[in-house]
Amino acid sequence: MSLEFTLDERTDRLSDADREAILDNPGFGNYFTDHMVLATWTADGGWHDGKVKAFGPISLSPAAAVLHYAQEIFEGMKAYRHADGSVWTFRPEANAARFARSAKRLALPEMSEDDFVDSLKALLAVDSAWVPEAADGAETSLYLRPFMFASEAFLGVRPAREVTYSVIASPAGAYFSGGVKPVSLWISTDYARAGEGGTGAAKCGGNYASSLAGQMEGLAAGCDQAVFLDSSTHTYIEELGGMNLFFVYKDGRIVTPELTGTILEGVTRSSILELAKDLGLEPEERRVPIQEWKDAAASGELAEVFACGTAAVVTPVGELKWDGGSCDHRREGHSDEIALKIRKTLLDIQYGRAEDKHGWMTRLA
Repeated sequence: MSLEFTLDERTDRLSDADREAILDNPGFGNYFTDHMVLATWTADGGWHDGKVKAFGPISLSPAAAVLHYAQEIFEGMKAYRHADGSVWTFRPEANAARFARSAKRLALPEMSEDDFVDSLKALLAVDSAWVPEAADGAETSLYLRPFMFASEAFLGVRPAREVTYSVIASPAGAYFSGGVKPVSLWISTDYARAGEGGTGAAKCGGNYASSLAGQMEGLAAGCDQAVFLDSSTHTYIEELGGMNLFFVYKDGRIVTPELTGTILEGVTRSSILELAKDLGLEPEERRVPIQEWKDAAASGELAEVFACGTAAVVTPVGELKWDGGSCDHRREGHSDEIALKIRKTLLDIQYGRAEDKHGWMTRLA
C-alpha cells in the first residue's frame, strides 16, 4: 500500500518579497522552504502518517536511538526550474535505490521508490515557488534533503522499532559564484573515511563525520579538501569526504576507483560513466594506486583529474599535495576540457537545455 502525504498548509508563509530576496542570494544550506515532509515507520504498523507540514523543529526524546547509536541515513538531490516554469529532478530512482541500500546497511526500514519520489512531489506541490529561475545559465536550484533516523526512545543496541522520515529543502545558488575553480587536495594518510565491512557504501552521517579530521588536516596544509585511501593498505585511492574522483588519460581512458564497499556510489559518478561513452571516452572502473596518480602526473600521461558530486557537479583538481611533496595539474596546456564538457552536458540535461536521451529527468511540479 502506497504512503499518502496529507497537507497541513501553514498560514504564515514567508512573503513573496522576502522569499525573492532570499532567492537572489541563497548561498547553500542557509535557508529553508515553508514546509517539510514527515512520515513514521513502526515495527507493527509499517510506514504511515505521511504529511506535509510547516517547516520547524522536530521534537525528540533525549533517549532517541539516533542520538546514541547513529542509526540514520540521508540523500542529496536538486530540483531544477526549466524555461517553461516546470520543476524537475535528476535520476530520483537512483537516489531512492541508494536510500534503500543505505537503510538495509543501517538496519533501518526500506522505503519504496514510489513513496520516496511521491514525498518529493508532495513537498514541491506546495513549495515550488522556492525553486529559483535559472536565468542566463545561472546554476540555481532547490536542494532536496530526504533523511531517515531512529526516533524510538530506548537505550540498547538493537534496530529501532520506530523511525522518522523527513524531506526538507533549501534554495541553492551556484557552488562556484565566480566560475568553476580548480581545487587542491591533500592525501590523508592518518585517517580513513571508511573500512572494509563498514558503512562506506551507505550515505550516512558517520561517514561524513569520520572525514572531518582528514579534511581539517588538509585545510591546515593549505588545501581545499582531503583524498582518502583504503584503510587496509593506504595505497589505493577511494574518494574525497563527499565527492568521487575521475582521472582522464591522454589515450582516451577515463578512470574512477571501483566500488569496493567502502566507496559511496555517487549518482553523478554513475551518470558520468554513461556520458563518457557518448563523448567517445573509454570508461574504466578499477583500483587506482595513489602512486599511479603521482607518476602519471609527473610523466604527463594524466591529462585531467576532477571530482564530482551533486553540489558542485564536476570540479577540476588543480593540485595534489602530500607530506613531503606535491604535483601541479595546472601545467601549460592543461585546460580541463573533458571535465568542463561533462559538466556542461550534465547541467544542460538537468536544466532542460539539452535532450534527455537517457531518460534521467523526472517532473516534480
